[in-house]
Amino acid sequence: MLNVFSLVNGRLVQEEIESLDELARFQPVWVDLESPTREEKRWVSQYYGLSIPEDAMDDDIEESARFYEEDNGELHIRSDFLIDDDDDPRSVRVAFILNQHNTELKSCGVLFSIHEEDIPVFRLVRMRARRAPGLIADAKEALLNLFDTDVEYSADTLEGIYDELKKVSTQVLEGQMTDSHAQQVLADIAWEEDLNGRIRRNMLDTRRAVSFMMRSRMLNAEQFEDARQILRDIESLDSHTQFLFDKINFLMDATVGFLNINQNKIIKIFSVASVALLPPTLIASVYGMNFRAMPELEWEHGYLYAIVLMAASALVPMLYFRKRGWLA
Repeated sequence: MLNVFSLVNGRLVQEEIESLDELARFQPVWVDLESPTREEKRWVSQYYGLSIPEDAMDDDIEESARFYEEDNGELHIRSDFLIDDDDDPRSVRVAFILNQHNTELKSCGVLFSIHEEDIPVFRLVRMRARRAPGLIADAKEALLNLFDTDVEYSADTLEGIYDELKKVSTQVLEGQMTDSHAQQVLADIAWEEDLNGRIRRNMLDTRRAVSFMMRSRMLNAEQFEDARQILRDIESLDSHTQFLFDKINFLMDATVGFLNINQNKIIKIFSVASVALLPPTLIASVYGMNFRAMPELEWEHGYLYAIVLMAASALVPMLYFRKRGWLA
């Protein structure tokens, strides 16, 4: 899918392109390619003179090669954007190419973005730019707004993690937890920990991208200050992610502690039973091994006496354990 975004009265207007001739009708500041076909790539190459690298969206590209500037002034940035899907949270690689000057098209710059699937941050930027005139003035501001909105989206996701961990905390601190319940709690905690880790990595990637834009001296004074504000917002999120990591570790330790308590209860039952059965075992040994003749032949109530004695010898330790509170 090929979409171009032009400024009309300060608002960002989106147009979907279905042929090469349609590109000539617009003077965009942003060209977005979502899962582009070979034909759409050819249109962009023919009209804008832009060659999209084959490894633009590869995940295994070296970190040092994700931010660079071509000899013709094109800036290449590869950055990850978070998708907080309830079923499969993940990060999606986006390749940005910023053509800062295009004299042929009489444009001060065009931002090209290439990605494989729709990204919530992109939708938010498009919606805000349509409703708020003057939000985006050129391609560089469009890129800065994408990174700024990505930080806000990550902050909203962190609030969701807070809410989920609050529910888990209530379950853990109730004190009564079965093994199956603890298993579900551990699964929920692991899920939130994975999402928190993705946010932290995403913020690290965004920080590197914004820092690269600042070092490249492509921003004016106002845009440079906006970039610095984005970095400050990222720093504030770092402390929140660290707090969530600590909270997750606490809840996990508490849950594992409850599992250990449940296991200790089982072991205690076997320990008490083994101690309580030692006297009956001793009596049975004495009864069966230390008579010249079988007692039931000489004593009519021999079996009954032995059974009562064994039961009494087992009952006395149990009463003692109960008095000490070991059977609670």
